[in-house]
Amino acid sequence: MTYQNFFRANFRNLPLLPLYSTTFFYALYYFISVFQFDVQIEMEAIPLDYFVQLVFAYILYALSRRAWSFIILHALMMGILYVGNPIKIAFFGGPIMPDDIFALRSLLLILSGWQFIALALVLASLVSLIFFNLTVRHWQNYIGGVFASLLTLTMLYQPNLIVNPIDTYIGTMPWNQRANYVWQGATMFTLVESARYFLVADTAPDIDDAREAAEKLHSLQAKKNTFEEFTPRNVHLILLESFWDANQLKKVKFSKNPLADDFRKLWKSADNSTAVVPVFAGMTANSEFEVLCGFPVMKDTVKFERQLTNAVPCLPRLLADNGYKTIASHPNTPVFWNRVNAYNRVGFQTYWSEKDFVLDDLNREFLGDSSLYRQVLEKLPLNDGQPVLDYIVTYFGHWDYPLNENRPVQITSNSQVEEVNGYANTTYYKSREFMDFVKALQKRDPDGIIVAFGDHLPFLGENFAGYAESGVLANNRGEFSDAMFQFHVSTPLIVIDGKRGAVKTGRLPLYQVPKLILNLLHFSEPTIMDYTIPPDDRRIRPLVNFHFDEFKDGRISVCKAPPYSQECEQSLEWVNAVKIVSNDLFIGKQVTRPVTN
Repeated sequence: MTYQNFFRANFRNLPLLPLYSTTFFYALYYFISVFQFDVQIEMEAIPLDYFVQLVFAYILYALSRRAWSFIILHALMMGILYVGNPIKIAFFGGPIMPDDIFALRSLLLILSGWQFIALALVLASLVSLIFFNLTVRHWQNYIGGVFASLLTLTMLYQPNLIVNPIDTYIGTMPWNQRANYVWQGATMFTLVESARYFLVADTAPDIDDAREAAEKLHSLQAKKNTFEEFTPRNVHLILLESFWDANQLKKVKFSKNPLADDFRKLWKSADNSTAVVPVFAGMTANSEFEVLCGFPVMKDTVKFERQLTNAVPCLPRLLADNGYKTIASHPNTPVFWNRVNAYNRVGFQTYWSEKDFVLDDLNREFLGDSSLYRQVLEKLPLNDGQPVLDYIVTYFGHWDYPLNENRPVQITSNSQVEEVNGYANTTYYKSREFMDFVKALQKRDPDGIIVAFGDHLPFLGENFAGYAESGVLANNRGEFSDAMFQFHVSTPLIVIDGKRGAVKTGRLPLYQVPKLILNLLHFSEPTIMDYTIPPDDRRIRPLVNFHFDEFKDGRISVCKAPPYSQECEQSLEWVNAVKIVSNDLFIGKQVTRPVTN
């Protein structure tokens, strides 16, 4: 009898097979997680996590047609849970969340070479095996189906029956998902967070709640009057991919300054103004959402993908309604992060994507900034009498920081983290090409407003390795100090007010940039950006499941979990009201949409 025939003949006589496979894969993947990615599930969490995984294994076993396909399918599923989570933790500081499913298409679009092939093979194998392996021909299959259906219905309609016991007896820290993962285990964490996804899903708020929240936000703001008339000028808004000052790595000595001297001089004239952004090392679209729409992103999801379903009077639409041409430029696949739909909904009239550019300066698949800037300048209608909102999203600067033959390595350092040298050389070119662009732009448009910012800090090795090497971040997000939380979302911000020069904005949350631009244009009509003007005594940076306050005296107050301080209670009231109004505007009935003349 062949090996395959043996398994076919004895499949129903192998009741211990799920026990064997769960034990073997749990041990194997645990070893990989610890020694490859330095992510270790706590020993106290293993018994319950292992037991729940074993239950899932028996449900899968009961629904399976063949032993060998069950084993492969079980290996793939456990691999995603017990290796996929450590990979994401090592790169971004947190595990896989339910909303990551909706970002999967974008992940496949950005990967190339062996990375794309590996992920595509895993996903294709998983889907194929599910359909190939499952059957309902035997009584065991029906039992497995009953248990699978019961779990699904509970998660959809009574998720509190899963979430509440775990939160009560194991505990959860919403601001620190890595800690939840290691204290719950991969299977338990995935089960609980999947249930929580349905329990706390954002929905359109009640009309009365939305109006009450809007009134509360207006009451918290100081009344400011402007007597200057709206003055249309061209606005150039530039997102600099992964742009940051590598000189902040205190223990790294670079052979050359990564930032161009004229960039540093310009930045210094603005008192080294800083954008306080919503993300770290990825999810660029969330920084885009904030700088275009003036509302903070507070969930671990890409806002463009699912939480922007309405046409909204964001900055592009406001300016378009006031006579502007609104143009977005990004030399990437147009559907990446759902930009085609998102840009349309926020008010862009034109979107120049990959097909609209000559890809003549590729660094692997990333078009160099100098080429992008040159081509945008050639296409921009700056002299036809109509003001322009020119929004540019640069592409060069993505990890793993490839350079082409026109950009030879210029910088070396004493860092032991490979990404640090690669990144330093990338910013060497990005800062110089940006300054060349600024000079060319000011010659053609001396009165234009120029705003440039880094969308997030760069990825510098697993578990914050490049940052931990210099002591500016801990290698575990749960060990961040208040100053580290502030540091890990702070990027350079340049605002040039035409001939008046650089604006000293200080540390400005990115969602407040649209309001700043409107103020520079003396635009005084009510806008949705008015809702997110924080109280006068502080600036508030909401993040995923927590926020921090920055006070005028330089103090930082990180508000992570109750019991909250009085200061945190005050800012939390503002955060909750902003969340309600945001849901009303972007996915709701828009009863809080300002009425203009």
